[in-house]
Amino acid sequence: MIYSKVIGIGSFVPERVLTNDELCGIVDTSDEWITSRTGIKERRIAEKGLTTSDIAAEAAKKAIELSGLNPQDVELILAGTITPDMIFPSTSCIVQEKLGLKNAAAFDISAGCSGFIYSLSVADSFIKSGKYKNVLVIGADLLSRITDYTDRSTCVLFGDGGGAVVLTANTENTRGILSTHMHSEGGHDDILMLKGGGSLMPASLESVNSREHYIKMKGSELFRYAVNYLKAVAEEAIEFNNLKAEDIDLFVPHQANIRIIEATAKKLRFPMEKVFINVEKYGNTSSGSIPIALDEAYKSGRLKEGSLVLIDAIGAGLTWASSIIRW
Repeated sequence: MIYSKVIGIGSFVPERVLTNDELCGIVDTSDEWITSRTGIKERRIAEKGLTTSDIAAEAAKKAIELSGLNPQDVELILAGTITPDMIFPSTSCIVQEKLGLKNAAAFDISAGCSGFIYSLSVADSFIKSGKYKNVLVIGADLLSRITDYTDRSTCVLFGDGGGAVVLTANTENTRGILSTHMHSEGGHDDILMLKGGGSLMPASLESVNSREHYIKMKGSELFRYAVNYLKAVAEEAIEFNNLKAEDIDLFVPHQANIRIIEATAKKLRFPMEKVFINVEKYGNTSSGSIPIALDEAYKSGRLKEGSLVLIDAIGAGLTWASSIIRW
């Protein structure tokens, strides 16, 4: 058997901090209203000129350096993102050029906030098949570029950032990705979407004036799906690996909203001390959420060699996914 082992990790967030107090000067809200409903205190916002590929490349560079690989050793680049630099070429191809990863194939994966786990699953499959040995997996988004700062229900939630991991083939089952699990359910476009800019609604004066190039979300409906589906996909991963909830050392969920995180943990009977949370600092960074959290958990010592970590996420589509990794 071939397993996918994590040998490098890195993350990057912009320097600019947008606090709740600053948002109060933009929309009718308050720090207490935002914090009580989302757990978010601040988020990072990319300055003008900074792109998704810039953030992805910085995170990937750190992950590659930690892995000890030469850039020429990377054979495949997968980037989970819903905010690519442009519709084409792919952000992963732009990252390839920026980092000089000349021997790598590259493509993007669009799965909303589940993008990193979807990308991780594809990478794991390629490695297990023997097709590639070393794969760079990125999750990065600049949600500030598609956030409507006149819409209080969405602008308080989102931020910018990204993370990356390097996977390598490993023949020992003591470390690596134990399993990944992916699901989707179309037909929920009205819950979470960005309508403008695609073939359905090409960019036009009308689409811009009607603000169709910004995220549209029905938060209360999404919340109900999120908690139930995140619980189910986490249990699927635990049961697949013949584990129990108490065997998991750290649960790193998608950092969307503290209420979703707490409700999911409660349903799974995970004590909060086993749950990694950084949503208060970054808000929802979509595909960047989980790799940023994993990197912080690793650097803070909460992820140690041999730790069993469970990750899960839900995003537009709807898509949802989970994975268990022996660190």
